[in-house]
Amino acid sequence: MAQTHDHEIVSIYPFTDHEVDQLMENSMECVLMWATKDGWPVGVTHAYVWHEGKIWITFAEHRHRTTAIRRDNRVSVNVSSNGYKPDASPDLPGGAITFKGTGEFFQDDETKKWFYTALSQKLNPDNAAGEEFFYNLLDSPLRIILAVTPTKKIMYNGKNAGAHMAGAIDESELGDRLPGDIDRMNKLRAEKGLPPR
Repeated sequence: MAQTHDHEIVSIYPFTDHEVDQLMENSMECVLMWATKDGWPVGVTHAYVWHEGKIWITFAEHRHRTTAIRRDNRVSVNVSSNGYKPDASPDLPGGAITFKGTGEFFQDDETKKWFYTALSQKLNPDNAAGEEFFYNLLDSPLRIILAVTPTKKIMYNGKNAGAHMAGAIDESELGDRLPGDIDRMNKLRAEKGLPPR
């Protein structure tokens, strides 16, 4: 099969819903991003839990990000397959997703119990003592929980991109080109005297 990859066109490499779940369930960390009061974008790495289509994160309530997200709850979260454990299956999807979404805070006992348990188990599999220690570490009065509900996914399926570059994937397995890789790209190409793609 002829190699048809164009390094400027990347929106054709999405994940399936199943691959999204696999990536989100197996990566160990994410980067939460928000805007400060003066407009600076900021990001911090967190452990997280993927639960019912939402990204659940926790941090101390007195952190600046709490105030910032309460002021404007539009956030982004990036998760990469580079966050897999070293012994992760090679069959897991490779690449990254950035989620645009809205954040909602929780501090009720019911949410704390299931989330602290889920995060402690994720970070300490098959280690009951480690799980208990981490749960107790999380269970503090100043801790708050953030649930991010995705509104958009920006995806890069690295395995499909690699296979495409090698001419080893059928075109039917690729996604549709999004407007950024059609309209905006070709507008810029025309401004530079280049033919459309």
